[in-house]
Amino acid sequence: MGLWRAIVAQLPGRPLLAERGSLLLAHRSDLGAAERVLARLRQTPEPGLAAEALDQSRLRALEPALCGVAHAWLIACEAHIDTLGVMAALFEGAAGASWRFGAAVEQIEPRGLRIAAQGWQRFDVVFDVRGTGARLDLPVRGVRGETVWLQAPGLKLQRPLRLLHPRHRVYIVPRPDDVLIVGASQVESEDRSPVSVKTAVELLTAAHSLLPQLAEARIIRLDRNLRPALPDHEPCTDIQDGLVRINGLFRHGWLTAPALVDDALAATRLGEAAQPRREATAA
Repeated sequence: MGLWRAIVAQLPGRPLLAERGSLLLAHRSDLGAAERVLARLRQTPEPGLAAEALDQSRLRALEPALCGVAHAWLIACEAHIDTLGVMAALFEGAAGASWRFGAAVEQIEPRGLRIAAQGWQRFDVVFDVRGTGARLDLPVRGVRGETVWLQAPGLKLQRPLRLLHPRHRVYIVPRPDDVLIVGASQVESEDRSPVSVKTAVELLTAAHSLLPQLAEARIIRLDRNLRPALPDHEPCTDIQDGLVRINGLFRHGWLTAPALVDDALAATRLGEAAQPRREATAA
């Protein structure tokens, strides 16, 4: 969390970083599934990840829009960011960088990469963070994920909600301008076609079960993409002379990227010569 605070503090426009915790929620019939998740949390060595059980009055004080949810727990140490706002601010803040959007990278080696129709380009160090584009060099695969973006004026959520359900991993994350993101499917497929009706119905049904007010929300976007995953679903950092590969962040890219980049910079000693804004540039 400290890394994200430092990054956001240096970015133009100070994009949203809200440290208000997150809520785990479960309907009465799903308490067994919720208890299994809570048992795993209790086994973590991180004391800050403790889930505090909330009664109905405390839940209403934190999120007045939530009513009729049988079980709730607060993880106070968590936070959420405006990912699109952060990406735009990173771009704006890296004014000295040379961006080549849409350039197809055909091959990477220490200190060099080959771009389609442009040939080899040479650098002091190459950072390979291509995700599924690195499949020729790593055993990475794409896992399809789909989200639904809603606009719900007047529904003022303060923190992310996670529904603990036997079959679905559903979250609702507030964003600026009355936007809520509902996600996310996890499908073992590299299909990039538009969001399926099945996924949209499942996500919206789960979200509506927590917030009946969403019946009048407007669907403003249906999004999908591939998460890069390695066989063990763990991130991997491979450091060579003149080449750093970071991949396999799967569902946890925004959470783990600053720490992985920080470790890579320390291992290569690049961080010693970097400017104070190095985290923002690398993330």
